[in-house]
Amino acid sequence: MSVTNETWLTSLNDGLEAVIGAINDVLWGQLLVYLLVAVGIYFTLRLGFIQIRQFRHSVDVLKSGKDVDNGISSYQVFCTSMAARVGTGNMAGVAVALTVGGPGAIFWMWLIALFGMSTAFIESTLAQIYKTKDVDGQYRGGPAYYMEKGLGMRWMGSLFSVFLIIAFGLVFNAVQANTITDALSHSFGFDETMMGIVIVAFSGFFIMGGLRKIAAASAKIVPVMAIGYLAIALIIVIMNITELPAVLALIVKSAFGWQEAAAGGVAYTIAQAMQSGIARGLFSNEAGMGSAANVAASATPNPNHPASQGFVQMLGVFVDTIVICSASAAMIMLSGVMDQPNAATGISLLQQALTNELGSWTTYFMAAAILLFCFSSIIANYSYAETNVMFLNGNTKKGLFAFRVCVLIMVMFGSVASLPVVWNLADASMGMMALINIVALVMLSKLAIKVIKDYETQLKAGKTPEFDRSKFPELDDLDGAWHPEGTEPVAATSK
Repeated sequence: MSVTNETWLTSLNDGLEAVIGAINDVLWGQLLVYLLVAVGIYFTLRLGFIQIRQFRHSVDVLKSGKDVDNGISSYQVFCTSMAARVGTGNMAGVAVALTVGGPGAIFWMWLIALFGMSTAFIESTLAQIYKTKDVDGQYRGGPAYYMEKGLGMRWMGSLFSVFLIIAFGLVFNAVQANTITDALSHSFGFDETMMGIVIVAFSGFFIMGGLRKIAAASAKIVPVMAIGYLAIALIIVIMNITELPAVLALIVKSAFGWQEAAAGGVAYTIAQAMQSGIARGLFSNEAGMGSAANVAASATPNPNHPASQGFVQMLGVFVDTIVICSASAAMIMLSGVMDQPNAATGISLLQQALTNELGSWTTYFMAAAILLFCFSSIIANYSYAETNVMFLNGNTKKGLFAFRVCVLIMVMFGSVASLPVVWNLADASMGMMALINIVALVMLSKLAIKVIKDYETQLKAGKTPEFDRSKFPELDDLDGAWHPEGTEPVAATSK
């Protein structure tokens, strides 16, 4: 009987893997990559390459967004979204892209990030337009909210929320915890169960504190981890500065097939480079997937206009992919480890590069980087999910404590176990939420572009942009955060 049950369970697991694998093949292999690229190009053209024209202004907006009288600042929101974006994918993912697609993959990674900046601008602007206040007076919003309020399709927003909660709230947090315990157990022999308990304790401290505590923590953790990682990369670049022009030339040549053989005599096709680079860029910066838009809505922007947060989130895509992913690529390519016959793969390739250039002490640096990158992702991912749990419960805190407990259970589970079928399910959930979000973005893009152009018109006239809702009759029936002073409705109360 036990043998029969075991056979049945094995067959069920194999069947689930086959079904989920087929879904992921369609979503990520044939559909989403093309859609995300297409909408990125479309929004870039409609906004007149705003990511290039207004790049300096986006930096100015981020600087001015550090100080707010109340609520969560744009800078804190920027750091929270970066905490979720920046993870081992910026290290291991880049190494995989180079291994599979060759140096040319980095060029296509840069290009998709450039287009993705405009998509991030649109979704973050929409998140601000349709944000509302929760029972504590904290701004909430995101794709689920603009689907309900902008399109009148609550069912669509609810579906998006469910997929996001599965992917970011539960499974991806288990993955991050698994990465931490795996790295520390292999490097230092730490017990995975004890490490899991420690991770749960620290995660619980921030998660139970809510969005404000998460934003405050992210604003402290993200600059430290980013500056430390980029400093190491800069040292390696300076050590190999004479080789940098040749590496940049190799990236461009390989992207267009002008370099027949690269990296140890391995030939790469243009298709390999494009597929690897585009996929790496999309997975890393999350532009168009609807994830970062959830926290973008929580900001009190400065200037007080929905489009100002679009500038900030646009910059987040740039820093994640153009800066941090490029730093990983530079360390690997300048070290020459890809030319070695015994070259490692994944994050081990990056570790090999660091060891070759700076010595064995970098093992400790990598362990610290993984710890910071993954832990910050856990609390930031939770913040995304929290907003969507509240959306499903009528913008109240009903069921929030139970959900927090579930998140911590998944963090503990991920610390000691690894089930590939569960991770594949998360990829499928993220793919479905991205697909739903793309549809909503296209349907609401006319309003978003109109709001962005209003901001630019005021800026061009030498004014500090201020949002005047009366200019947008499409929002006359909206009960949100942008009511004229004195007419804003009272926030919902707990049930």
